[in-house]
Parts: sequence; structure tokens; C-alpha cells
Amino acid sequence: MAEAGLKIAIDGRELAGKPTGVGRYLIEILRVWTATEFPHRLLVITPSEPDPSIVQSLPGVAWHVEPARSAGTRWEQGRLPRALAKARPDVFFAPAYTAPLRLPCPMVVVIHDVSYFAHPEWFGRREGWRRRWLTKFTARHARTVITDSEFSRSEIDRFLRLPAGRIVVASIGAPAPAFTDSTREPLLLYVGSLFKRRRIPELIQAFALAAPRVPSARLVLVGDNRTMPRIDPRALAQAAGLGARFEWHDYASDAVRDALYASARGFAFLSDYEGFGLPPLEAMSHGVPSVVLDTPVSREVYGDAALRVAPEPGAIAEAIVTLLSDDAVHARLKAAGAERLRGYSWASTAATVRRVLEEAAQ
Repeated sequence: MAEAGLKIAIDGRELAGKPTGVGRYLIEILRVWTATEFPHRLLVITPSEPDPSIVQSLPGVAWHVEPARSAGTRWEQGRLPRALAKARPDVFFAPAYTAPLRLPCPMVVVIHDVSYFAHPEWFGRREGWRRRWLTKFTARHARTVITDSEFSRSEIDRFLRLPAGRIVVASIGAPAPAFTDSTREPLLLYVGSLFKRRRIPELIQAFALAAPRVPSARLVLVGDNRTMPRIDPRALAQAAGLGARFEWHDYASDAVRDALYASARGFAFLSDYEGFGLPPLEAMSHGVPSVVLDTPVSREVYGDAALRVAPEPGAIAEAIVTLLSDDAVHARLKAAGAERLRGYSWASTAATVRRVLEEAAQ
């Protein structure tokens, strides 16, 4: 990577620990940039050492650890600004909703969704207030706000009232289809953090209704529990009588996730509200069709490549039975998913983010 061009500083806290949604988003963008003739210097600032495999996969990135016990707001508003003041970047990239109140340079922020504005009841009073205040401040002081979908753009406009032209849509990329025609078991898979908006209790209830109609069907959840008020998926599954037909893993490595996708016949993602909703696209890339709620963003992102249903256990159960037992529907959705994936590219996402950062630095 050439030692020329802009110096781009990046909030890399989502790369500390075990990267999930935003962390994986940032990794994919950095992978595109570092795999090409990228003219700018990249400085990623983290509160702790990232996994060595991440560092090794991103040649040319400079890393700075600004140590802290927590990667929350105190680090963002305290240690991160001090690191930026010393680094003196030309532009700052905040990939996760908020940024320091004090910055030495122009800033671009990614606001993936505004669920805490649209549904404040899903958040604790203090957390919701903090998220809304910081996001609003950050958006108003950013040169540009990037978001993931037209739906999310309209929601940001609705709640934040930014000037025209300040919001840019950069659709999230998706993996290329990489599946085989191997035999699949009647496994229904969910991958993603567990939030209240993703209706985990309803999923378990619907699977319990579907299970007697699909011999040997299993439900596997993969994701950390971020529900509020907190639910216990295992207790819900036990109460529903699922027994050994249910598993929950709060985290799974890429290898374990890939093995689950290779075995699964169906995917469930019953989210009321997403800025984009990447998990069903990842499932599509593994040849696994999804059942999703019929929402504006699911119609925009998945189209007819998923079964869209009302948030009612009976309707969800019928879709689960169809995914796990109807070969014709499964084949149609699998083909539609492969076609749908062609419209989502990390190279396109990274190119848009790069252009916005270059314009912000002018």
C-alpha cells in the first residue's frame, strides 16, 4: 500500500474480542481496500489487541491500541479522541453509529439502523437515551452519513431530519454462492445476535408447532444473548417440549458456522426491524433458503428469494414445514437466492465508502 494520499483513522473497537455484525462489516471493507492498489493510509484504533488472524488478513493496515477495560462510550469519548489528536488523520471513519464529540478532522459515520428511535421500548431508558443523543449529535456533525438500505435511509431522514444529500446508501455485500448439492438434514438454523426484535420466543413456539410434522427436525440458534428484558432460550425450548431437538450456541467459529450451514435446510430470521439484515443473505450464499417476516426491508433486500410471513406462530410454522419438507419450493428459493446475491458486492460497498471518505476530506 502506497505511503501517500489520505490518512484515514478508523474506530476499530468492533474488531476487539469476537467480531460480530459491525465488526464483520468493517473487516470486509478493509479486505477489499487492502487487496487492491489503495492510495490511502489506514490506521485502525482499538481498545485491545485484535485477534492475530485479523491483523494478518489485512496487510498494510496500521494498528494502534488505546487500552481500556471497556470499549463503550467512555473509551469512545475519552481515549479515542486522544489517540486521534496524536495521529492527526485527514478523515475519521466511524462504522458503528456514533463518534467522539471532539474530533480533529472531518468525519463519516455509518448508521445501520435507528431502531432506538423507531422502537424505544426495546431499550433500557438510560441506554436508549444515550444511543439517541449520541447518534443524533454524530449525524449532525458528520460530513456524510452512510447507511445500508433505502429503508434505513428513509428512517434516518424521518427521525434525524438531515439536510438533503447528507445520507448515502451503500448496500452491504454478501458472500458469493459457495454451496454444493449435498444432502441436508431437516435442520432450521438461526445465526445472529439475539434481540427482542428478532422474536426468538415466537421462533421457538413456531418450531414446536412444526416439529411433529417433520420427523427428526432440529432448531439451532447461534448468537449472543442481547435480549432486554432478558429471555432464556433453553428454558423456552424446554417448556415447549423440544428437548434434544433444540441447541443454542452463544458463539460459533467460522468453521462451525459453515458446517451448520452445510447441514441446514432452512434458515429463520424473524426480525421486526433491521437496517439491512445480512444473515439471510449469508444463508443464501450457503444454499439455505429463509423464512423472514414480511417487512419493508425484507421486501427490499430479499425479494422473492425468501418466504415472507406475518408475525404469527401458525404462519411461521407453516413456512418452517415448507422449508424443511417441500423440495420444489426449496429448489425455487435456492435458485432465486443465488440470483439475488449477484446484486450485493463488498467491492461495491467498499468503493462507495472510499468515495465518501475522499469527498469528506476535501
